[in-house]
Amino acid sequence: MHDSHTLPEILHHVETSRGKAAKQAVCDRGYRGKREVNGTQIVLPGRALKRDTRYQRDKKRKQCRRRAAIEPIISHLKSDYRMARNYLKGAIGDHINLLMAATAWNLKQWLLAIFWFFFPWRKLQASQIL
Repeated sequence: MHDSHTLPEILHHVETSRGKAAKQAVCDRGYRGKREVNGTQIVLPGRALKRDTRYQRDKKRKQCRRRAAIEPIISHLKSDYRMARNYLKGAIGDHINLLMAATAWNLKQWLLAIFWFFFPWRKLQASQIL
């Protein structure tokens, strides 16, 4: 299953959780499908149009960069926190697996921030060694 099959369901979930429909959705280059789904415009990265102003080009680039910044995090969650395969049963198991992985990710981020707060000289020593 690829993005064009799952996107309408995701957009419906976004609409129910926010209370209103999203105006735009940013997808990656692998997306194949309609450019508008249930009134939501699909934005894909691509070459800038000649008629676009500098502001419009920068705005499109910024949207697609934000989407690209999320992809490595998803990949790390899958590999580092065992989300590639779920051993828990059913939809509840999916939710538990996701919550445990997100909790572990956030805990790691907090511990790293605390470590660098209390030991800022470790950065200097590590950079001097290399």
